[in-house]
Amino acid sequence: MMNARIRELAQMLWDYHHMNHALQKADAILVLCSHDTRVAERGARLFLDGWAPLLIFSGGLGVITRSMWTEPEADLFARIAVEMGVPQAHILIENQSANTGQNVLFTKELLAEKGLDPETFIVVQKPYMERRSYATFRKVWPEKPVIVTSPQDSFDVYLSRYTNPELSPDDVISIMVGDLQRIRLYPERGFQIPQDIPDEVWDAYQELVNAGYNRHLASA
Repeated sequence: MMNARIRELAQMLWDYHHMNHALQKADAILVLCSHDTRVAERGARLFLDGWAPLLIFSGGLGVITRSMWTEPEADLFARIAVEMGVPQAHILIENQSANTGQNVLFTKELLAEKGLDPETFIVVQKPYMERRSYATFRKVWPEKPVIVTSPQDSFDVYLSRYTNPELSPDDVISIMVGDLQRIRLYPERGFQIPQDIPDEVWDAYQELVNAGYNRHLASA
């Protein structure tokens, strides 16, 4: 069982990663795929509730999923959406990308190939990747307004019910730690726009790294 201090630190990262955007109707919903199929369900539900007329799934096999699945993430996520009632004709699939930057870039290229030019986007991602997804989208496609959302779960509920069964809560915390590090590193590498990280959040990150939650750090 996670001790109280680790739980407190992880909650700080979880809260920081959320953008807390209010939903607005858009021209397209872009689901950034991963190991978490709850994100597919969130994207499909947004479409079915009328938030946008086009549903795009972007994702091939990433660092985590290539050891879990052989089917591209986007194909799996799209099948979930169809099973929920989304018409196939309203779905686009980009299944070659391997990271968040490619998710956005390859989607941009796919839409151009199809002669489509949505003006506004809702990006759907895991709860603890909202901020990094926003920062990446704004870097790759700055002229397009975007809001970011995710499955609407508390940290405790997410850990207990909605993580991939092959990933433990400790794995998820380690991934969150890695995502925060990337928010710090990636702007200078040209991958994201800068995001302010409060001192207390960075201190929590460093304490978690020192506690061993360092398995998903990028090379500095």
